[in-house]
Formats: sequence, structure tokens, C-alpha cells
Amino acid sequence: MQHATGAPLPPPHGPAHPSWAQGGPPGHPGHQRGPVPPGRAPVPPGQAPGQAPPGHRQPQAPPGQPQAPHQQPPSGPPHQQPPSGPPYPRPAGPPPHQAPPAGPHGAPGRQGHHAPPSGDATGHLRLPAGAPVPAPGTVPGTAAPDAAHAAVAVLLIGPAGAGKTTVARHWADSRRVPTAHISLDDVREWVRSGFADPRSGWNDHSEAQYRLARRTCGFAARNFLANGISCILDDAVFPDRPAIGLGGWKRHVGPGLVPVVLLPGLEIVLERNAARSGTRRLTDEEVARIHGRMAGWYGSGLPIIDNSQYDVATTARALDDAISRSLASPPQF
Repeated sequence: MQHATGAPLPPPHGPAHPSWAQGGPPGHPGHQRGPVPPGRAPVPPGQAPGQAPPGHRQPQAPPGQPQAPHQQPPSGPPHQQPPSGPPYPRPAGPPPHQAPPAGPHGAPGRQGHHAPPSGDATGHLRLPAGAPVPAPGTVPGTAAPDAAHAAVAVLLIGPAGAGKTTVARHWADSRRVPTAHISLDDVREWVRSGFADPRSGWNDHSEAQYRLARRTCGFAARNFLANGISCILDDAVFPDRPAIGLGGWKRHVGPGLVPVVLLPGLEIVLERNAARSGTRRLTDEEVARIHGRMAGWYGSGLPIIDNSQYDVATTARALDDAISRSLASPPQF
């Protein structure tokens, strides 16, 4: 719809002015004052009421017959003046210098913003907040929780090449209850540019990224457990580094964390490490050094699984047994 030059445009949202329904705003060539009477066609722009349109010729009578007189249009109700006021109504909204109504929890509201529906509506499900995982406890006279069905947070510890990630993924896949697998190495590799490659040695940069990844894993584990989903994490935790060791995992996940050590023989980890590629593959010297430090877990009280002669499924069943013992009698660490 085109408007004459200088004519005000109607508001983008809202009804047009009543007087504009007759062809334009006041002063516009096509503007008609008042509503169109019933039975009368609207007057084209530039034509006065009762006037023939330009180029219109009065029909002539046949020869020998008198010319019929021109008939005026029937009179209608008197013309109504348009209401006085601004050329168009003020858009709906709060009065000037007045804050919009407050939204949920006292937050300023927005025009056209609607509060989310109740919690049972799709798309507005409120999830429980993650809290530290409580320590497992048993009521005297009752059986220990079943590791196959209990909601637990497990930390699988072991050197490079122990099979932590493979066993953890198989264990999570085969459980009868929802279970997530969280690999610290995977989370560390979320950093693309500036990644602290473990093959370059351990320094402040690599330790900072390790701490950040561990805290991220702990946050994820707490939220999974708060929503009824068990989780298993895997990491090469050293027993002689308390600053970045098991104590840090316990702080981030909670006292209910169940640690289990996976420690095969050195020949096994060297063979598995040789089949790796990328940043996951270490030198044989580094693998041997890490494996030697992991021997410090003997005598710690944590359950240790030597999976040198186990396949993945057998190791996962041994893991279930170790978790059941830890739930029945939590280790002190």
C-alpha cells in the first residue's frame, strides 16, 4: 500500500486510525469524511460526493425521446467529523516514566514476555541441582546396596595402557540403570588451541588444564547423580601427589566417590600403549615410570584389580564385585 509524500504512516502494530479507513489520512486526496452510508459505493479519490467521475458520459436517450433528468444520489445521514486527537492512537504499553510490571522472582518484565509454564510442560523441566555425592551408608541389619542397580560415582584409576577407558565404557554400557562415562583425557582434549600435551612434560600449564578438566568432570558427575544417572570416571591418579591426587577428586565429586585401581603388569601396559596413536601414546620410558609410581596404591586400602589375564567383560564383572565391597564397607582415603 502506497502513501502520498508527507502522509504519516500507520503504526506498525495496532489498528489504523478510524478516519483512515475511508481512503487515507485527513487531507489526503482519497480521504472521505465519515463512514460510507449503506447502499452507496465509496467515492473515488479526487471526486466530490454527487459528482460524476472524470470521463463519465451521461447516457443519451434515443432520438425522439426526451432526455431523462439527472438524478441526484439519495440523501444519507449527515457526515460525521473524525474524532479529534493525534493522527493515530498511542501504542499500547506502560505510561511514560513507569517501569514495566515485574517478572518472576522480582526481575523486570518485558512487554510480550510470558512466564514459563508449570514444571510439567515440555521444554521447561526443572532439573535438580548437583550436590556433592554423599558417602554410602548401610542401615544395620540390612543388606548392602546392589552395585548393579545402585546409583554410584566410580573413579577408575590406573596407568596409561591399563584399559581404564575401554573397561569404563563397557561397564557403563552393560549396566541395567542409566550410567554415564566421563573420561578426563577426553575433557582435557576439549582444549584445541593451546592444549598442554602430556608428552611435553608436566609443568604449570599442564597442571592448570588438568585441574580445570578434573573440576569439570566432578561438576558433571554431581549433576548426573542428582538426576538419577550413575557415572564412572577414569584418570591416572598418582598416590604420591596429594595436591592433584585422590583428594582433589573427592573434593570435586563428594565423599561418596568409589575409587577402584586397575593395575595390570608392566608388559601388558607397554603392549597396549604401543597400539595407541596421537597424544594418548607415550614413550616406553614414560609408561614404565608411571606404572612404577602406581605401585604405591598397594597397601592403601583401595580395591585393586590385576586385569593382566582378564578380557574386558571379565574385568567389568570384577569391577562390579569391587564396587559392592566398597559400598558395604567404604574404604578410608
